[in-house]
Amino acid sequence: MSYRQNIQLTPEKNLKHFLAIEGLPRAVLMKILDTAESFSSVGERAVKKVPILRGKTIVNLFFENSTRTRTTFELAAKRLSADVLNLNIAVSATSKGESLLDTLSNLEAMQSDMFVVRHAQSGAAHFIAQNSPDHISVINAGDGCHAHPTQAMLDMFTIRRHFDDFYPLKVAIVGDILHSRVARSQIHALTTLGANEVRVIAPKTLIPVDITSMGVHVYHDMQQGLKDVDVVIILRLQKERMGGAFLPSMQEYYQTYGLTEEKLGYAKDSAIVMHPGPINRGVEIASSVADGPRSVILKQVTNGIAVRMAIMSMTMGTAGQGASA
Repeated sequence: MSYRQNIQLTPEKNLKHFLAIEGLPRAVLMKILDTAESFSSVGERAVKKVPILRGKTIVNLFFENSTRTRTTFELAAKRLSADVLNLNIAVSATSKGESLLDTLSNLEAMQSDMFVVRHAQSGAAHFIAQNSPDHISVINAGDGCHAHPTQAMLDMFTIRRHFDDFYPLKVAIVGDILHSRVARSQIHALTTLGANEVRVIAPKTLIPVDITSMGVHVYHDMQQGLKDVDVVIILRLQKERMGGAFLPSMQEYYQTYGLTEEKLGYAKDSAIVMHPGPINRGVEIASSVADGPRSVILKQVTNGIAVRMAIMSMTMGTAGQGASA
């Protein structure tokens, strides 16, 4: 049993923290998807709220910039009727020299109930979970190159809504696998949920040396890698995490690995196109594909709210109340 599983699950096997997909059983992932389904219609109501987390205080601790993730977490919390505190790290006491643990202690003293953490250092959310009192749940909103579990689960939710079942699916993840926390979480989620085959496609410089141990097939050629796949997930190039010359040029990368209409033709006619965002048009993906009929990129954003509502309600032990509460 991994340390992630030990800390993420209660003795009753309920979700306490959500730090990584790795180590979680399929039943928990399925419960997240099923719970998200029950919340998916909340955004279509005249009053986009349910009272499930009324009286709870959720703190967004974003030590790293974000737009989609932070916004959808805030919307998810507010739709659950929680009070939300967005901590501006750039002007917080942490930036003035206060230690992270002292900052957390002060937030705990304000009767906070949940920390949503995004940090440039791998393992930061796990560290915070280990050093928080029992009544506080921690959700990882992205840590370094390690994990981005809520993004992976909203991607799984988007896939399941389109195809119903994971078992027959062949999924290709294209791009900067080496630096992508999203890719790692997606691979763990897809293999746990039983996808038929998971492929990664990238130049050799952007493939981790141990990636095959995660149960994926490696390709360096788009035509071979995309052949007969059902789902194409394009990753953003993590230029801010590239310390060396991983690529000759952005133009050459686009010519070889950028998803164009022609390259998409290698996949099944029914294949969908996904991207966790933000999109670099003309680098990772052509605008005609990103905005085309096979793209579900904006659906991913919408689905992210319901999935994060599900994870928040489950970690707070209220998932059974459902969206009708």
